[in-house]
Amino acid sequence: MDFLMLERWSPYVVGILIGLLNIGSLLVSKKPLGASTSFMKFGGIIYKSFDKEKVKNNEYYKKNELKLDWGMMLVLGIILGAFVSAILSGDFNLIAVPDMWANEVSDSFILRFLAAVLGGIFLGIGARWAGGCTSGHGISGTSLLSVISWVAAIAFFVGGIAVAFLIYGM
Repeated sequence: MDFLMLERWSPYVVGILIGLLNIGSLLVSKKPLGASTSFMKFGGIIYKSFDKEKVKNNEYYKKNELKLDWGMMLVLGIILGAFVSAILSGDFNLIAVPDMWANEVSDSFILRFLAAVLGGIFLGIGARWAGGCTSGHGISGTSLLSVISWVAAIAFFVGGIAVAFLIYGM
């Protein structure tokens, strides 16, 4: 059980485990892995407490029922698992502005917070616009040989590399 105490796991081992999780998900639930739909459902559940009628008439929520399902439990499990892993490895700490951000961009908490919120908004919009997120397209869709998922996964990598060049001037 010493592997649970590691600060970092081998990406090869983790990749194999995620692939097995995807196969298990397909066999048991007949649904591929994905996270962005669950975030939209969480948002809908929260919004429903403010305006039940608007959520009831929303086309997206008519297709995606707002109930606690395996996908939402997967997202909660990822969050809880990351927390437990950080505690077990001794790597858990709360940092308002990570060192890398402070060195590369700014040590301003407000700027970091605004960038995180704006990035989250763009990520959510992009995931819905693309019909899925990196896990939905990059893991599940590519394993099912979906052409659009392969295009999306390639775009993720190209975009990530381009942004890395912009930020770090490689």
